[in-house]
Amino acid sequence: MTNIDYEVRDQVAHVRLNRPEKHNGLTLDMIDDLAKTADRVGRDRSIRAVILSGEGPSFCSGLDFASAGRERARILRNMVPKRSSAANNFQAAGWAWRGVPVPVIAVIDGHCFGGGLQIALGADFRYSTPSADYSILEAKWGLIPDMSLSASIAQLTSIDVAKRLTMTGEVFSAEQALGWGLISEVHDDPYAAAEAFVELVKQRSPDAVASSKILFENTWYSGSRLGFPVEQALQLRLLRGRNAAIARKAGLAKEKPQFLDRQV
Repeated sequence: MTNIDYEVRDQVAHVRLNRPEKHNGLTLDMIDDLAKTADRVGRDRSIRAVILSGEGPSFCSGLDFASAGRERARILRNMVPKRSSAANNFQAAGWAWRGVPVPVIAVIDGHCFGGGLQIALGADFRYSTPSADYSILEAKWGLIPDMSLSASIAQLTSIDVAKRLTMTGEVFSAEQALGWGLISEVHDDPYAAAEAFVELVKQRSPDAVASSKILFENTWYSGSRLGFPVEQALQLRLLRGRNAAIARKAGLAKEKPQFLDRQV
């Protein structure tokens, strides 16, 4: 993969944008590879979580227009939807992480602008340094965000905040982002905090964790009439599964469970 590093350690996939000299500005290859990486993680049932970060001083400064601008025909091709979710390649770079049945934590430092913010919002959780700064920067270029932000930001903040930040392109702080619900937590060492959270998740059944994510991704705006059947179906599947039996047995015996790879 081009400028995307991928490593699995202790059942955790560490995905890192690796173009530090450009503050991890996104090339078209990087955008394509992010979606492919999400698919790769989803197929590996041994993985328990993903930590998504950026090498160097910034998480991601957004699309590298100098690079992408030389490939206009490819940009147009990438805007054509190619997935069952109706996402095109640009949108899949952020939204494909929602379909990965494990927790995805974005660790953010430095700049998180434009497409970088949209990728971060596609994660389940965002852990930030206090000094990180944020912007829906597309307004600077006379554009709107088109890498899945319309779906992801609607789950996190109010419509007036979303309109304001998209219309102005203003740069805002981690403190503001936390207040608006756009990031989950602020830490001096967000990577360590993400790893500590992953260790908590790994103590639970991978099937239950996956089903929790699937439940909310499929019901968040559905209401009870559509949401309850999804909840029922997922629970019945878990009750029949081997990892739920392992969790029950370990809980009764007050022992640490030894789970099988994810079955969901």
